[in-house]
Amino acid sequence: QVRLLESGGGSLQPGGSLRLSCAVSGDTISRYCMAWFRQAPGKEREGVAKINTVGDPGYADSVKGRFTISKDNVKNGLYLQMNNLKPEDTAMYDCAADLCSYFSSGGIRYWGQGTQVTVSS
Repeated sequence: QVRLLESGGGSLQPGGSLRLSCAVSGDTISRYCMAWFRQAPGKEREGVAKINTVGDPGYADSVKGRFTISKDNVKNGLYLQMNNLKPEDTAMYDCAADLCSYFSSGGIRYWGQGTQVTVSS
């Protein structure tokens, strides 16, 4: 089965940086669209960044210019470089992957367990 395992979360002060990693097993990511989502307490899950099979990224307006999504087809991993972090970035971050047709239809099948990012003074 396809499994996604996240790492890299932590607690830090505003303005700091983190790099989240998502290791994928069970299938190659070369044919997948992938994305990072986040969910803060009391709020709905929101898409943060996405990347398609040819490496074209997309970002939520709230993170443009600060976050960078990337993937490595050889290592079979997805990454999120987060710079200039703000308190409002505090959330559980979750990676997701699936055939791009599932992304388009809104029914992504494969998700990681989540990694917590906490930004506070």
